[in-house]
Amino acid sequence: MILAALSGALAVGAGAFGAHGASGAAAEWLKTGGLYQLIHAVAALAVLRLDAKGPAVLFLSGGALFAASLYLMALGLPRSILGPITPIGGMLLIIGWLWLAWVAFRTPA
Repeated sequence: MILAALSGALAVGAGAFGAHGASGAAAEWLKTGGLYQLIHAVAALAVLRLDAKGPAVLFLSGGALFAASLYLMALGLPRSILGPITPIGGMLLIIGWLWLAWVAFRTPA
């Protein structure tokens, strides 16, 4: 829960910086990273309440990889190195959602 809360705080900060302190592609990367990270921080908090720790871990780790790679590119680090990391984070997010669907399917109503 602590990591989800910190992830949410970082996401809001990155999104705000993207909206007010950056321009061009950097601003878009910050806003996109912030949006995805924030959505998945909230999703992690929700699924932790359902005792679905696996999807929560994937939401937090995937969100961190996805967003961090965009944040670092926005700060000027090489896109050629960080660009391939972004889809790995995205894939972890997708797997987390699929895992959550599986948990919901297997849970009696």
